[in-house]
Amino acid sequence: MGGGRRIRAAMLFAIAFPICWASDRLVAAEEGDGARVLLFSGRDVWLHGAFAHGGLIWGPYGFDRNTPLLKLLLSGGVYRYDSGSLGGEQVIGAEGVALVMPGWQIKRGPFEAKIFFGPEYQFHKLWPDDPGNRLRGPAFGLRFAVDLWAEPTPATMLAADASLSSIATSHSARVALGWRVFDRFYAGPETQVYGGDGYRQWRLGGHVTSMKAGDTEWSAAGGWAIDSEGRSSLYLPLGRLQRH
Repeated sequence: MGGGRRIRAAMLFAIAFPICWASDRLVAAEEGDGARVLLFSGRDVWLHGAFAHGGLIWGPYGFDRNTPLLKLLLSGGVYRYDSGSLGGEQVIGAEGVALVMPGWQIKRGPFEAKIFFGPEYQFHKLWPDDPGNRLRGPAFGLRFAVDLWAEPTPATMLAADASLSSIATSHSARVALGWRVFDRFYAGPETQVYGGDGYRQWRLGGHVTSMKAGDTEWSAAGGWAIDSEGRSSLYLPLGRLQRH
């Protein structure tokens, strides 16, 4: 386990100081801002795992209308769990994910939906190796994802997203409500679930979304997470989004 600890420490250091900060929320570009590319990145930490991702969404006709999209995403992280097939021994895992997803945006006034579907590549390395875990080594699959954003009134927002992969039925879903605070950002409650074959995690907390600083928008969240292994801790995502 000495080598596993050293590898885990190195990966955690790399994730803790990503080149770009995390963004779990892809907010809509303002009408008429001329943006054609949304650059996003993210990190998410809880007691038993740390993950980071980055990528872009390209809209050749801007984001203030119905338009085709292309989403590119890279992510990675480390995690730990107790393996039933290894007699309860702790396993350290490292993962890498790459997505190339064509899509379409539907925009109707204060409502928009981004829908994506495309190929996915995952690679998982486990220390020690766990034959009972389907997520071992390389895997290719397909992923469907949807992001919804609505502003029912000038002072409120509703966001929801979901994704489903053919690789070990990996999935996630999130719903967030928010109210405008000081005309600077939205804040409110959120709930989330994600997992795959044999594993689930549920989250409940609060978020701050669309905190603008120049051409950059920041988001953050925090709350309590509990998983199907009976483990629980705080979770802390932090995000960044830029338009170009």
